[in-house]
Amino acid sequence: MVDGIYIHIPFCINKCNYCDFLSFKSNEEERKKYVDYILKEIDLYPEYEYDTVYLGGGTPSLLNYEDVERIIKRLKIKPEAEVTIEVNPKTVDLKKLEDFKKAGINRLSIGIQTFDDKMLEVLGRQHSSQEGIKTYFDARRAGFENISLDLMFSLPNQTFEGVKFDLEKLLQLRPEHFSIYSLIWEEGTPFYKKLEEGIYKETDNELEAEMFEYIIKRAESLGYIHYEISNFCLSGKEARHNSKYWENREYLGIGLGASGYIENKRYKNQMQISKYYDNIDKGIHPIFEEEEVNEESKEQYKYMLGFRLLKKGVTPSEKYLERCVSLEKKGFLKREQDRFLLTHKGIMLANDVLDEFI
Repeated sequence: MVDGIYIHIPFCINKCNYCDFLSFKSNEEERKKYVDYILKEIDLYPEYEYDTVYLGGGTPSLLNYEDVERIIKRLKIKPEAEVTIEVNPKTVDLKKLEDFKKAGINRLSIGIQTFDDKMLEVLGRQHSSQEGIKTYFDARRAGFENISLDLMFSLPNQTFEGVKFDLEKLLQLRPEHFSIYSLIWEEGTPFYKKLEEGIYKETDNELEAEMFEYIIKRAESLGYIHYEISNFCLSGKEARHNSKYWENREYLGIGLGASGYIENKRYKNQMQISKYYDNIDKGIHPIFEEEEVNEESKEQYKYMLGFRLLKKGVTPSEKYLERCVSLEKKGFLKREQDRFLLTHKGIMLANDVLDEFI
């Protein structure tokens, strides 16, 4: 059953130095045209009823209030739905946040990344630490009661003290939810080029593990639930939309390069905007590639995604029970009744554990 929708807004004020997401600069006219096509693509699908809506990017907060409202109004949304938009602090003020609230947005995901101004420059972010904090308090003044903050760690030349500083700043704000990701060195980015040139170097694995262990213990000591490998929340404030991905549930993906999963097919939309527009003008789904999800691959996804949910885990089928027992004996999984969950050791080496099910 499709009851979640992801809408990709590919526009940014600039490309961050670590980013390989599908995003680029735009003007007001281009953004308005893109929203026109978003609405046309939505109309190519049945009228589903959504209990989660997620506007991601890119920087969807670049859109003006009217265009966000046009998207929300086109969707059939349940009364208690979670409706999220990602926000770059440089693109909003109190008035715009109030307008987003009026348009039907009830959850914000604010990209802070770090509270260190020098590191923000290194990352290529356009906002300062103070602007990030102001955006958070403006969101509270606008009436938002469900806010998530994004942080990164294991950044170029970042010390343990730097990680502690960032985490403490975030915890003082006490958002309902936060995501924290270690830097991934993506090929083709300015960061990767500096890595190849020896200007930057990757954080030692042991130091990165120590950083992550500290983050987990400190957040949990203040009442946060570590419910997914990279995500923490206060009680009852899990990211409902993203949880659908980890629960291997179907959702609609709309927009340039967006991914979706409906009717046992995983698909990805066109990556070139001219082809995206052309497909929609022809009245066809702008799909670039798709994969039929048979029972075997559905089973594999169940483990690769399900183990990420640290409090729920996975109940294995007979076929995969022996593999789970083997990982349990090695200390990567633990058993709770008929479910298997990642242990602390399993969380630290999660990619290795998940690779066992590919």
